Amino acid sequence: MQQSQQVEKEEDDEGPPPGWQPLPTPPPPPRSSGSAQMVCGSCRRLLSYPRGAKDVICSCCQTVNIVLEADQVGQVKCGSCAVLLMYPYGAPQVRCSSCRFVTEIGAHNSRPPWSLQQRKPTPSKAGC
Repeated sequence: MQQSQQVEKEEDDEGPPPGWQPLPTPPPPPRSSGSAQMVCGSCRRLLSYPRGAKDVICSCCQTVNIVLEADQVGQVKCGSCAVLLMYPYGAPQVRCSSCRFVTEIGAHNSRPPWSLQQRKPTPSKAGC
């Protein structure tokens, strides 16, 4: 009887049961378009984040930093120390992170919204 038990055991060890199939390997994650960097608005550390992120939490001070794309950001020089400042479009003023001076954002240092910049010029109607 030992021989018949060994034969049965060997048959069990031959492989998977009938109908068994391995799980398909999952597809690789989509390739990101790279990473980007920004400076934390609170502790001034350089942060790296995947492109497309809406916000970034600083690993040092835990501040949530909102990510603005290039078309959502304006630039102006500080009215006191002339440091180049960036601000979200639509902001009426921006406070300098260096000297704390508040610079008013006026028509002289703003540009039209990105949607207006991307419009194609309409052809002029010239008489033939």
